[in-house]
Parts: sequence; C-alpha cells; structure tokens
Amino acid sequence: MSKMAGYVCVGAVTGSFGVRGEARVKSFCADPEDIGKYSPLQTEDGREFPLKITRAVKGGFAANMGLRTKEDADALRGTRLYAAREKLPALPDDEFYHSDLIGLEVVDTGGAVLGRVKAVLNHGAGDILEVMGQGKSPALLPFTKEIVPTVDLTAGRLVADPPEGVFD
Repeated sequence: MSKMAGYVCVGAVTGSFGVRGEARVKSFCADPEDIGKYSPLQTEDGREFPLKITRAVKGGFAANMGLRTKEDADALRGTRLYAAREKLPALPDDEFYHSDLIGLEVVDTGGAVLGRVKAVLNHGAGDILEVMGQGKSPALLPFTKEIVPTVDLTAGRLVADPPEGVFD
C-alpha cells in the first residue's frame, strides 16, 4: 500500500444511513468525532470525499460525503478512509499510529529477529501485534510497555520481551 504513504486510516464506511445519500461511518480516531476534522478523506483507489458528520448513530456516525443516493453510500461499504498525516495531531513519544507499526521488524532483547508486524489488532482490551515469524501461524504479542519496551521508527524495528511460549 505504498501509494497511501503519508496517509493514516482514520475510519471506514459501513453502509448507508437513510435514503438521501448519507453514509454510516465508523471512526478509528482516539476521539471519534475528530474524523470530521480531517476532511477531505482519501480512499485506497485515490478517490477523495468530503466528510461532514451529521449525527451520532449506533456504531459510528451518519455523515454527508457528497453522495446522492442510498445506493451510492451502500456501494462504499467496507471502504477505508484515509487522512493526510500532516492533518493529524502529533502524538506523544509513547503513542503510535497503527500504520507506523505495520512492517516493523521485531527483535528480542538479545537482538534475535522474531519476525515482522503484520497487523495491529484491538478487540477492546488493548492493542495486540500480529507478528509473522518463522512459524506457519502468526504470533500474537500484547502491545504493552512491559512486553514491547522499545519502538524505534527510525530504525524500522521494535524490541520485544515476549512472554514464554509466544514464539514457539
């Protein structure tokens, strides 16, 4: 997804809302309403949409995205929405955008390579790094300060002290 370099995924269209072209949007922002501040948003295929939140709805927001019909909004279901990185706030030193972590090399505290971050998952109890290593299935590594004490974006790696058995 190199064509999206310089962009961060801030949400996704989950369908239509009503019959007048409003879209139902799920925000991935720390403050969910902030997604409206980053308009216009890009899609992976290069389309650009203005986004104006009209109201909160179950599972996200109803938003005007310049669409005319319910069918137009439904056609965007599953489309991820990206904001230009320069529009986003600077993060504190111990916080990272998920897109910055994906692809980082993972090494243990002795410097041995464990794999690469394939995805960042969050099912409500905190972030989990999906790390593809030598095994056939990915290892799941809790993204906590104790288990991942060092993230070095400049070097393109993170240092992990995984619990025993995670990479067996």
